[in-house]
Amino acid sequence: MINERIRFPRVRVVDSDGSQLGIMTSQEAMAIAREKELDLVLVSDKADPPVCKIIDYGKFRFEQEKKAREARKKQHTSDVKEVKMRYKIEEHDYNVCINRAERFIKAGDKVKATVTFRGREIQHSHLAEDLLKRMANDLQAIAEVQQPPKQEGRNMIMFLAPKR
Repeated sequence: MINERIRFPRVRVVDSDGSQLGIMTSQEAMAIAREKELDLVLVSDKADPPVCKIIDYGKFRFEQEKKAREARKKQHTSDVKEVKMRYKIEEHDYNVCINRAERFIKAGDKVKATVTFRGREIQHSHLAEDLLKRMANDLQAIAEVQQPPKQEGRNMIMFLAPKR
């Protein structure tokens, strides 16, 4: 809230250079702000009495938005990356999948390991479950199983997440 919108009877006022001006009525604080051709901005309404600062409101908003942009830039969202394979996978291809999953996990992303079945292969779902458990075991140093192997239609899926 700024200027006339501040409805508190008494406020603690901080000057633009950071020095305390003391506790006064909001009308007195507004008069001081007008004198300096600046705005009276409510900084904290939780304090007793509420804290107001005499600053240029446009500049204040710009600084807040700048801080918010910087914070958004620094945060990393974890995506779900998928590693697909068949239960009849060769050893070298399996190692490639493990390395890819390891790279994803080290980057902070979750991994969805999927084993697909075609035709009558679905009868051998126990082999796919063994393969996914082997994968979880190979990656246990850097990842934890978020969802154990589970069959969904013609796929068996397992989720791995980076260890905290």
